[in-house]
Amino acid sequence: MPHDEQILAIASALERRQAILFVGAGISMSVGLPSWTCLIDHMLTDLGLPSSFAAAHGTTYQEIAEYYRLKHGSLSLLVEWMKCEWQILPEQLRTSELHRLIVELDFPLVYTTNYDANLEMSYETFGRPFTRITSAKDMATAPVGKTQIVKYHGDFSDPDTLVLTESDYFDRLSFDAPLDIKFRSDAFASTLLFIGYSMSDLNIRFLLHHLWSTWRRTGLDRHRPPLFLFMHEPTEVQVHVLKRWGVTVLSGDGESTGDSLSHFLERLLQRRNAKARS
Repeated sequence: MPHDEQILAIASALERRQAILFVGAGISMSVGLPSWTCLIDHMLTDLGLPSSFAAAHGTTYQEIAEYYRLKHGSLSLLVEWMKCEWQILPEQLRTSELHRLIVELDFPLVYTTNYDANLEMSYETFGRPFTRITSAKDMATAPVGKTQIVKYHGDFSDPDTLVLTESDYFDRLSFDAPLDIKFRSDAFASTLLFIGYSMSDLNIRFLLHHLWSTWRRTGLDRHRPPLFLFMHEPTEVQVHVLKRWGVTVLSGDGESTGDSLSHFLERLLQRRNAKARS
């Protein structure tokens, strides 16, 4: 079976409680949440700009969000719209195979760049205790023994924590915010699995490169825990570039991205359960 060795490595890390799951927008989109294209279109419409503006001028959504904040004075209107659009009912999550598998795998640490609360709602729906981390205060008061869901790019409950505009992203590139310090500490001792990413997110690509370069400077990078990234149909370019940064790309074998990932996570869950019984 493909990826048997890698699945065993992740299952072993889960057994040791030294594993991190990093969840991207693809997981939320699998249950019907809007794509980034919808967010861009909404901002452009609100700003009175044509939907073709971004593509015609090579403008990123971070730049558009920056302009939106400058024009409106804040992102409060946008955040209110996102709160309404980026949520689903618990019943929808209960029928989501991906969310069920994520909860059952019981990663001790789940990082996400998603602003929505669907991961938290999934843990509530399937009866798994968790604590949400959005700030240094949360880090200091987090109870022991519960899965930590770390909202790496912020949470709707606190709009000031959102990493959305170009300035927000530039501020985070120094990787010296409390959540960045936590992630560096967690990542140095854990096997990482990234899911739900297309690798078009420059911030995540920079994060992967930053991890690689930090380990390299220590001269001890041969001791670095493995880092895996699941993609449905990775290109040869993506596989080789990410391998250069110490990232092993795991490809899927289903008809769609969701099917591929569900199949992979199911195999991982079976392997983890088998190890727990042995």
